[in-house]
Amino acid sequence: MIKSAGSKPGEIPAPTMADVARKAGVSAMTVSRALRQNSYVSEEARERIMAAVNDLGYVLDQAAGSLSSRKTGFVAAIIPSINNSNFSDTARGITDALENTGLQLLLGYTDYSVEREEKLIESMLRRRPEGIILTGGAHTARARRMLEKAAIPVVETWDIPTNPVDQVVGFSNGEAMALLVRTLAAKGYTRFGYIGGTTSRDTRGSQRRAGFVRALEELGLPTGRVISFGVPPISMEQGAQAIVSLLDRWPDTQVVLCVSDLSAFGALMECRRRGLRVPEDIAIAGFGDYEISACSHPRMTTINVGCYDIGQLAATKLIEAIQGEGGTAEEITLTGYRVIEREST
Repeated sequence: MIKSAGSKPGEIPAPTMADVARKAGVSAMTVSRALRQNSYVSEEARERIMAAVNDLGYVLDQAAGSLSSRKTGFVAAIIPSINNSNFSDTARGITDALENTGLQLLLGYTDYSVEREEKLIESMLRRRPEGIILTGGAHTARARRMLEKAAIPVVETWDIPTNPVDQVVGFSNGEAMALLVRTLAAKGYTRFGYIGGTTSRDTRGSQRRAGFVRALEELGLPTGRVISFGVPPISMEQGAQAIVSLLDRWPDTQVVLCVSDLSAFGALMECRRRGLRVPEDIAIAGFGDYEISACSHPRMTTINVGCYDIGQLAATKLIEAIQGEGGTAEEITLTGYRVIEREST
């Protein structure tokens, strides 16, 4: 069990409308009007109320008038993308774990934006889920305050945040990519290239790039052959364009590692279009073990991170916490990853 300095959900009662009213120096009715926006409230009062809401991490309970208990019968999950098979597998793992529990899943996606995640968290918390599962550990300050004040179990996944909100089910993206580098270096490769995104919006992608560089430094190999191409998630087409740029700059590159299997597949197909043999002329590896990596020609080397298992385990932890049967908060459960070596390397 790994402890963090963060607050534990449940240690302090969730802030109420009365708390907001006291902090803002107005009545609870004025707070209600300002938040529901169904009647006039002066701009000065509204600003004081919203400042109090943000400071306290208060979320309006839209279900308060119709529920007699905290049992709403659903949990929330937020993933980066619904058209990414890795995260779809994680969502499927969550759904399967919830079967026969009486809990239903409310699912949202962020498109890799922490600002969008903040809005989704607020919207979902207004409906009072019994627990929430998040992808990654990077959140806006306001999102984190809302989560800490919600007094419900929170499970962060697909990452190992340095300061967890509550429980974590994940792995080190950096260490997983470093393992791939070391595995390929052991096969004799010394001139490595890397294809990733142009921004830090995808924190998992940034960690994979850092793991790539760190592993090469430890091996005493060159680290500069990095191409950042496109806003995450990187598509097949962007992977194809990126490998052209990489090989134009460093034509003697022996092996290219990609932030995901989709970008790796695009790179592989572009090489074949240009008459480059894979792996004889250039080796290519991806990340995620998408179905496409096992069906491409040649089949692609990649990292399997157990996407379905992450979702299933996260939901199991959430259910145990909801039922009061789980361990303590701030518990980190590490999930496994492994290199799948195939013909592309």
